[in-house]
Amino acid sequence: MNSIPLEEAIAGRLGWSGSLRYWLASARAWIFLIVLVVGFEVWAHFAYHTSFVLNPFNAQSIAVFAVGPLLLALGQTFVVISGGIDLSVGFTMGFAAVVFSKILNLTRDSLGESGSLIVAATVALAASAIPGLINGLLIARLRIPPFIGTLGMYGVARGIAYLLAGGTTVPISNSIVSFVGNGTFLGIPMTVLITIVLTAGMMYLLSQSRFGQHTYAIGGNRQASLRAGINVSRNTVALYILSALTAGIGGILYSARFSAGAAQAGEPLLLDSIAAVVIGGASLFGGSGTITGTIIGALIIAIIQYGLVFVNVEPFWQFVAVGIVIIISVLVDQTQKQLSGARLDE
Repeated sequence: MNSIPLEEAIAGRLGWSGSLRYWLASARAWIFLIVLVVGFEVWAHFAYHTSFVLNPFNAQSIAVFAVGPLLLALGQTFVVISGGIDLSVGFTMGFAAVVFSKILNLTRDSLGESGSLIVAATVALAASAIPGLINGLLIARLRIPPFIGTLGMYGVARGIAYLLAGGTTVPISNSIVSFVGNGTFLGIPMTVLITIVLTAGMMYLLSQSRFGQHTYAIGGNRQASLRAGINVSRNTVALYILSALTAGIGGILYSARFSAGAAQAGEPLLLDSIAAVVIGGASLFGGSGTITGTIIGALIIAIIQYGLVFVNVEPFWQFVAVGIVIIISVLVDQTQKQLSGARLDE
C-alpha cells in the first residue's frame, strides 16, 4: 500500500496553485538538498576557489557523517510510517556498542580476531533486540503510547549501558574491526559500503515485502488494518525490534570506527534520526514515507554538519539549523495533509 500513487492522484485533481503547492510539499527533501548543495558550492567557489561537493575528500566526509544518522533512521522510518516513534534508539546504539566491545575483549584470546568479531557482533545484535522487543510489547500489548514507552526505555538502556561500561569507554584492539571502521574498498569507506548494503535491504523490505505494505496500512488506518486481517500487534513488535537492530548495527560500527564502545555513542544521533525521517518526507501522523526520502534527509543533515565546519561556523549552529529544518518540514507536512483533505472532502 504505497501512498505515492494516491498522492499523485490528489495533486493531479487540485487546481494549478494547489497542485504546485502540493508538489513543492512532496518534493521538500529534494528542495532542501539542492538549496544546501548550491549554497555551500557557491560559498566554496567564492571563498576558497574550489568545489564543495565535487571535492573527493568533502564527498567522502559527508558520506561518513551521514552513516550514523542514517543507520538509526532506517528502523525509525518503519516505526514513523506505522504511526509510532522510537526515542530509545540513541542509547540502544550505545548499549550495543558497549556489549560489542566487552564481548570482543573477553573472547579475543580464546577465539582470535575473526572469531571474537563474529561472536561479539552476534551477541551485540541479540542484546540490542531486547529493548526493541520490550518497546513493542509495551506499545502493542499494554497500549502504552510510543512516546512514553520508548522514552522509558531510553532511560533504562542508558543506565544499563553506563553500568556495563563502568561509566567510561571500553577500548578495543582488533585489526579486522579497525579495518571495518576505518578501512576503504575501492576508495569507499567500509562503514559507507556496509550502510549502502543495509539500506538497499531495508528499501526492498519496505517497498516490496508484505511486511512493508502492512507497515503503511497500520500507519494509514489501524482499525482498517485490523479489519483487513493484519496482525497489528505482531507487526508492531517486529517494527520496534527492527528499529533496535539497526541501532545495534550503528553501535557496532561506532565501536569499529573509534576503537571503543561508549554508552553515549548514539545520544546526539536521536534527534538526527528523527530529523532524517521527517525531512525525508515521512509524516509523523503515519502512513507515508520512503527509505529514499530518509537517505536524502540523512544527507541533508550531514551536509549541514560538515558544511558549517567547512565555512568556519561554530558547530553548535548545526543544532539550530537542523531544528529549523525539522520545524519547516512538519509545517510543510501539515500543509500537504490539508491540501489532501480539502481535495478528498469535495
